[in-house]
Amino acid sequence: MSDNHNTVGRTGLGIRAPQDFAAGLFLVVVALFAIWQASDLPLGSLRAMGPGMLPRAVAVMVGLGGVGLMIFSFFEDGAALERFHWRGPFFILGGIILFALTIRTAGLIVAGPLAMFFGSIGSDEFRWKESIVFSVGLTAVCIVLFKFALGLPIPIIAFM
Repeated sequence: MSDNHNTVGRTGLGIRAPQDFAAGLFLVVVALFAIWQASDLPLGSLRAMGPGMLPRAVAVMVGLGGVGLMIFSFFEDGAALERFHWRGPFFILGGIILFALTIRTAGLIVAGPLAMFFGSIGSDEFRWKESIVFSVGLTAVCIVLFKFALGLPIPIIAFM
């Protein structure tokens, strides 16, 4: 057993890394949800991939990673489960909702930085200046990538 009080060491067949087990279980649930949501999309074939091929393939890989985490949690000592904090999920989901509400009315130039900045508040390491620079810089990259390089019909400035 390690000297670190954050790790759990047990003998026998119990879960030795509860945090890894919980993370793996979460990934399996997310993968099953994604597979269910993509079930109406046609798979296509390897020669002509349909819109459901990539989401299902990614979901299967995420699910397999989760199963791997769960299996290894029985064999190696790891961190105990920590108390759940609502700050991160609140601000991340809030950022996603802000993006969804503002992308069509204000465009990517407003929705991108707003969503990223709001989401970054969820971190314990939040810094105003770094978050603003990151949000504006990543939005510029998104505009170049999605609008110009890929030619997607994403509104950059919707209110003009």
